Amino acid sequence: MVATCIRALPDEGCGLLLGTRDGVVSDVIPSPNIAASAKIYEIDPKVLLRTFRRADDEGLEVLGVFHSHTHSPAYPSPTDIRQAPDPGWHYVLISLATVRADVRSYSVVDAQVTEENVRLEWVTGPRAND
Repeated sequence: MVATCIRALPDEGCGLLLGTRDGVVSDVIPSPNIAASAKIYEIDPKVLLRTFRRADDEGLEVLGVFHSHTHSPAYPSPTDIRQAPDPGWHYVLISLATVRADVRSYSVVDAQVTEENVRLEWVTGPRAND
């Protein structure tokens, strides 16, 4: 996720979280930010469609979305809150405002933001840099 967001600079980076029904993320799906903006993000509809189809085919779920904030903390902006499409999703934010990225996750239900615990497990292999 962090690498995807760094590669998108100076714009916000973004993508989807794919995983199991019990909430374990098994894959991170990068997406171009079709808004091409440092202040907002928009997942490519083709990536969204492919990811939902893959989830159906593999018995997985789209668990949420990640995106970066290029100059602000890892906390949902008013725009993020207004555009939160699914109250069951996890909204992972990566702040690139400092040299060390700050990764946090939130649920957004009826405009109420609640921070969630995040446990990162480093993997090795071909997808280790996403």
